[in-house]
Amino acid sequence: MTTDVLILGYGPVGATLAALLARRGHAVTVVDQAAAVYDKPRAISLDHEALRVLQAAGLADDIRPFLAPHTGTDFLGIDGAVIRVLDPMPPPYPLGWWPNACFIQPRLEAALRARVAASGRATLLLGWQAVALAQDDTGVRLTLRDGQGGARTVAARHLLACDGANSFARRALGIGVEDLAFDEWWMVVDTRIKDGIGLPKKSLQYCRPSRPASYVVGPLDLRRWEIKLLPGEDPAAFGRPENVRALVGGFADLSRLTIWRSAVYRFHAVVAERWRAGRVFLLGDACHQMPPFLGQGLCAGLRDVGNLAWKLDLALRGVAREALLDSYETERKPHVRAIVARAKEFGEVVGELDPQRAAARDQRLKAELARGEAETVRQKLIPDLANGVIDAARGGGALFVQPHVRTADGRAGLLDDMVAPGFLLASRDAAPQGWLDDAARAIWHRLGGRGAVIGDGTAGSGDAVTLREDGRLFADFLARHGAAAVIARPDGIVYATARDAGSLNAAVKRLGAQVLA
Repeated sequence: MTTDVLILGYGPVGATLAALLARRGHAVTVVDQAAAVYDKPRAISLDHEALRVLQAAGLADDIRPFLAPHTGTDFLGIDGAVIRVLDPMPPPYPLGWWPNACFIQPRLEAALRARVAASGRATLLLGWQAVALAQDDTGVRLTLRDGQGGARTVAARHLLACDGANSFARRALGIGVEDLAFDEWWMVVDTRIKDGIGLPKKSLQYCRPSRPASYVVGPLDLRRWEIKLLPGEDPAAFGRPENVRALVGGFADLSRLTIWRSAVYRFHAVVAERWRAGRVFLLGDACHQMPPFLGQGLCAGLRDVGNLAWKLDLALRGVAREALLDSYETERKPHVRAIVARAKEFGEVVGELDPQRAAARDQRLKAELARGEAETVRQKLIPDLANGVIDAARGGGALFVQPHVRTADGRAGLLDDMVAPGFLLASRDAAPQGWLDDAARAIWHRLGGRGAVIGDGTAGSGDAVTLREDGRLFADFLARHGAAAVIARPDGIVYATARDAGSLNAAVKRLGAQVLA
């Protein structure tokens, strides 16, 4: 059996990748040793970048029923006073989605799988386990076995390993991990609550040495507690039902809730040493794991998907040179490493067990909060891209805004749904759409670039889509950058901004040199 792309792992990262690539016309084969979706929640947090990736995969309408805005998080010190605050950024929301949200993972996975099945471009091999991997200059071969002793081999141009923290592909390739020295046992308990239970409306971090814990407000009736094991406590004994109920009973009336799932986990902070080995790429937990205190675990995996999918699409179609795929690790590894390190820092704040150090921590953080020195907006802790296929000197690496827009015939929606996927040249008026010289226009055509005039909805220009912006997200973006136009990548990252025809033409030619075969 031969396919364009072989995806190992059918969790939310692998399923999103399959949906994106199938939507772009590629044949994908997905392998997972589990036959069905795991019916309990695991990941619970998404941010607006992750939601934009799911939107690109066609999931926008599917996920809204089980999505809720994150209510923010207060960190409580030893005396119960607030020592740190992490809140979502206020509106207007730059990507058109809530900056932070909570969701129910089994419902997300079911929606993703439905999209993949509807594409007609995917072959699913569920209940099969990878046992051997080989590759050469032409492709990858993965040997599989099922539970009945059957065996088969699948060949593909590329293997995308989304097979989790214990990744078979990472181990088979001998890829090590950088350990950022965070190793703690925590129990995670998901519950369904009944109306009127009276729990806090905001998520909380209980930063108390006697028993550090987290409380997360999920969507609908889902509420989560994460409770740290103390030195000497046995993980197996800690997770026994009677202990779970006793610990959760310290936070809520057990008669008013149902325990949905409990599990004891070892929280890690690690990053794979390599993210690519020949024709094999690692994504999601296969190449990074982090403690959950920023809610960025799945978000990071979906950023991996958004970053690699457009590059692989161009490479598979022969538009991009092979070296473009190297920029996946170049861009994503330092970005995710910074987030893993930040999540570790927050984990150390929450999980401090020494009472004297905890008291000093409380005093310091309270003072920083009172003086306005502490960052309280969660999304400001997430860095922009710093290198790779961007022009960092001209605004590259930032998130491109996604305003609500309308067409001349009255259709309304988010920008990404109103323009064809791909590179985008966006401007407030029609003039910049005509700035490209012959050489730059030829490059733009080879890239499959599109144009959009996002203004008052009256000024059209050639093939560019004419849109009216509701609000001023795009107008203010250009003003902040002192720009007349922006080039955005297919993953919603700014490649460059431009003030005039000269800077725009130079940017397009640099982009062509970095991408085109």
